[in-house]
Amino acid sequence: MNGKLTFDMPGLATRLDQCSAEQLDELDFGVIGFDADTNVKRYNRFESEAAGLSPERVLGEPLFTSVAPCLNNFMVAQRFEDAFAEGVELDDTIAYVLTLRMRPVKVALRLLAAPGSPCRYVLVQRHAR
Repeated sequence: MNGKLTFDMPGLATRLDQCSAEQLDELDFGVIGFDADTNVKRYNRFESEAAGLSPERVLGEPLFTSVAPCLNNFMVAQRFEDAFAEGVELDDTIAYVLTLRMRPVKVALRLLAAPGSPCRYVLVQRHAR
């Protein structure tokens, strides 16, 4: 990986696909990568610590029903479904409030998916207080 990956850099999905688990753990934003069946395949340290969920609890589990049902709505899960059905790339950043297992937390979510990519990603940028 050349240079530091940032939450808002162009072409980030492809770069994340190429990262090792150790490289994902070095990032200063949350990374949740999931497959076509929505099972979590990649989960970095930043997100684990911020969400209070261990990798053992998350990896292999369905993202939108088991890990983060607060994302199972038209703003997040449906965008991935629509992009997949239409065979188009998804790269949207939205303001969001996470509510599962914690007090409400304002975040920015970046939703990334590309046709043919092994992973789709939800990136979580927590705002400074």
